[in-house]
Amino acid sequence: MPDGGQPPRVLKVDLSDRIATVTFNRADKRNAVNDSFIEELDRFFSSPPKNVDAVVLAGAGGHFCAGLDLAEHEQRKSIDNVYHSRNWHRVMDQIEFGGLPVVSALTGSVIGGGLEIAAASHVRVAEPSVRFQLPEGLRGIFVGGGATVRVGRILGPDRLREMMLTGRSYGQEEGLSLGLSHYSVGEGQALSRAQDLARRIAQNAEFSNYLMIQTIPRVANMSADDGLFAESLAAAMSQTTEGAKEGLRAFLEKRPPRFRD
Repeated sequence: MPDGGQPPRVLKVDLSDRIATVTFNRADKRNAVNDSFIEELDRFFSSPPKNVDAVVLAGAGGHFCAGLDLAEHEQRKSIDNVYHSRNWHRVMDQIEFGGLPVVSALTGSVIGGGLEIAAASHVRVAEPSVRFQLPEGLRGIFVGGGATVRVGRILGPDRLREMMLTGRSYGQEEGLSLGLSHYSVGEGQALSRAQDLARRIAQNAEFSNYLMIQTIPRVANMSADDGLFAESLAAAMSQTTEGAKEGLRAFLEKRPPRFRD
């Protein structure tokens, strides 16, 4: 243990170039999720460091996250399990809708709760070692961290159901073709690529990033007419900002925009 007898932090946070790299730090457990893990995720995304414009999530020791730590799993009454699951949902919402763009660097196990965390992020980069899986059917349990919505939104309910029933896993190229990741990179390249993408996204106009994060998934849950109206409102708000004025000036002056100056 570190000085003072405190257990090591589950999350390691490094700040550079207005990017926060958050590393899951339970390598001996393949970064499996316990209550401390969820508490630290909640704490970080509820109150991120100032002057951070994007976040990168990564796992130590070659694995992103192997899902629920079954060795620490507690037997709870059904109602307590509902509250436990709903707390996961709240924290996953903090990741997806907290306002900061989140890029995941995916390596090794992206399983169960690990896939739920990855699906809550906005951009996903995968290495050849990656393995996507929802093995709850093999454990006699059911997903509880948002997979039916977020992974289902990516795969569709039919493929999600088959994935859970059979426990099948997907590798790098299958995951890319299905949308579980957006980029495939070589071994050892996911973190640097994720950080490069985060820096690029962080250069966008802040309000434009916010509207894309908040509006698009909500429009997906609306009727076509309601979605188009919400799109018009988002477009109207974006076009009245200083970011839009700078984007137009940069276009006319044939230079890159400087949204963060």
